[in-house]
Amino acid sequence: MRWTEIVGTLMFATMAAGAQQSPPPVRQLPQLPTVPTIPAPAPPPGVQPPRFLVVIDAAHGGNDIGARIGDGIQEKDVTLGLAGRLRSTLRARGVDVVMTRTADLNLAAANRAEDANHAQASACLTIHATATGSGVHLYTSSLTPAANERFLAWGTAQAAYVTQSMKLESEIDTALAHAAIPVTLGKASVAPMDSIACPEVAVELAPLVGGHVTSTKALTDVSYQKTVVDAVAAALDQWRSDWKP
Repeated sequence: MRWTEIVGTLMFATMAAGAQQSPPPVRQLPQLPTVPTIPAPAPPPGVQPPRFLVVIDAAHGGNDIGARIGDGIQEKDVTLGLAGRLRSTLRARGVDVVMTRTADLNLAAANRAEDANHAQASACLTIHATATGSGVHLYTSSLTPAANERFLAWGTAQAAYVTQSMKLESEIDTALAHAAIPVTLGKASVAPMDSIACPEVAVELAPLVGGHVTSTKALTDVSYQKTVVDAVAAALDQWRSDWKP
């Protein structure tokens, strides 16, 4: 055999042997550990979110008759009737209500404020009535707003809520305007308003004097009272959406 034939035979044998060898193994990457999912912490047992609650204070009562609205009509009776109608309307809307008085009782201003503060209300309304003026008079405290609700004297507790009280007053004003009820806005510094620690507005009902969009109605007119009560209830329902505990 020639030398070239020998070399060719050796090269072919070497190539054939290499073809029969298995390819090198593929290196596997290490498996990363699985990170466990941490569940969200459960709320503490017994802790409930703050509820929306309205306190209605029917002014006067007992031997404190308030203003004389007319023959045989006293303010204490008008305010109690209005407060009861407003309570029923709010409860129909799913709003919790606490009334400072439900009967012909003369409660001290301090007791009314204590009841309102103990309820931790989201809004407080004091109901008044008068034979003068027209429509509804809304009052907020004339106290200077305070930035901190701590360390305030008893008679100035409302100072920490004056800004919120003015916002609540604006909600009621808007609702009454939609109902075509004229509104007069004012400020006052009277008990129990200044001792109440929640957004507080005094609502005073007056007769409706006829005008280009209103007709004359007595303060005791049932339809007139219903219009006012429905508007105030709608405002409080809106306040429930805007309220922040």
